[in-house]
Amino acid sequence: MQKPKVILLDAVGTLFGVRGSVGEVYSAIAREFGVKVPAQKLNEAFLTTFATAEPLAFPGVNPEEIPEREFDWWLGVTQQTFQKVGVVGRFSDFTYFFDELYNYFATAQPWFIYPDVLPALQKWRSAGIELGILSNFDSRLPLVLKALKLDEFFTSITISTQIGAAKPDSQTFTAALQKHQCNPQEAWHIGDSFSQDYQGAKVAGLRAIWLERDGAGVH
Repeated sequence: MQKPKVILLDAVGTLFGVRGSVGEVYSAIAREFGVKVPAQKLNEAFLTTFATAEPLAFPGVNPEEIPEREFDWWLGVTQQTFQKVGVVGRFSDFTYFFDELYNYFATAQPWFIYPDVLPALQKWRSAGIELGILSNFDSRLPLVLKALKLDEFFTSITISTQIGAAKPDSQTFTAALQKHQCNPQEAWHIGDSFSQDYQGAKVAGLRAIWLERDGAGVH
């Protein structure tokens, strides 16, 4: 297999994941605000809401407005999650609760790095391969990478909200490759989503590698 010039990696679910589950984090912080709700119910509600939400991208939006748009997007997802389990009305100020939750996910606390990540990053860096992040996340991602001490490995970070398109849109891959002055044929993309990462990268002309974090393997 020919060595790539660049390897682009997805972030959440590929490099790092949520400790326990999103539902467990939501439940724990809600408890601090006096609202008790089972973590499993919250997690099921979140997964349903997140799967049907509009893409996390804001084409044509002024860059200065993006952080507010991101906050509102996640506020909507979280509010729907708590509505689904029937407890949103128990908060005296849901936006105040959400603000703490949103900031918490910008820290290292809710995340863990998958055990195979650091050895792989160190190996690729030693081999002289450029590394970049391509993620359907938001502007908190650089903060998370720094908190997890992963930022030193990457020379580029491409985020869907900042380019106005989300994977699997080929525009996202093009934007990431431009930062490395790299052709698609010279690059790999590794991610945990079959549709967004694997199929998206393949259509864009990159070597696509699907990472199944449930233990089924790498393709």
